[in-house]
Amino acid sequence: MGSESDAGALLAAGSEAMLEAAFRTGDFLPAWQLLEGARRQACETEQLVEEAAALCRLGMLAHFAAIGGDLRRADWATEERLFTAALRIQREAGDAAGAAESLFGLGLVHQVLRGDWATAMPFYTEALELAERYADEMVRSEVHRHIGFFHVFVAGDSERGLRHLRMSQVLRERYGDPRRIATGTLALGEAELTAGNLPEALRLLREAVHQARKAGLSAQRIGWAEHALSDAERAAA
Repeated sequence: MGSESDAGALLAAGSEAMLEAAFRTGDFLPAWQLLEGARRQACETEQLVEEAAALCRLGMLAHFAAIGGDLRRADWATEERLFTAALRIQREAGDAAGAAESLFGLGLVHQVLRGDWATAMPFYTEALELAERYADEMVRSEVHRHIGFFHVFVAGDSERGLRHLRMSQVLRERYGDPRRIATGTLALGEAELTAGNLPEALRLLREAVHQARKAGLSAQRIGWAEHALSDAERAAA
């Protein structure tokens, strides 16, 4: 029982450390140490669900680190291997919620790192089907968010995309993490700007800057929100 508790505790602590690194500190080493410890402990005690979750979070950790730097240098193949290994275990173990998260991760690899929406969208579509039935609000929010991006920024169907992005934000607010709420407001504001809804875009992007500062997000993330607001203000001038 103690070993099982240790793996779960390491996984929870590592997941939180990952978010702190991604949204505030930029220091990913503590999160990697905790998540790798969770993976090893789960392997030793044959906890398949926890092992897969640790692999998935290690993939997500690598992804967060990549988007904070030069995407051209991102090691997308390693991310893909981590998410694929997690998904294989989750399918074998019947962990539908975990599979939704790993499928989403595979979508990120292809969309964000490789610029390949055609490969990413089937992963996102399957992830959404599972997430809506089994996953928590945050996983559901993330999948809706990226499907929304596709419809707004790639397919040119702003109305459909905004429905996904608004649902994503509702789920974020229900989940209650101010770090994620701020980034969701930013995404929705950028989509409203692309759709030509300038007054709503300005309102949301001003709120995104305020939320990012209040949540203590990193200078880089605050800068992303400030840059988007500047774009909207220039469009309104």
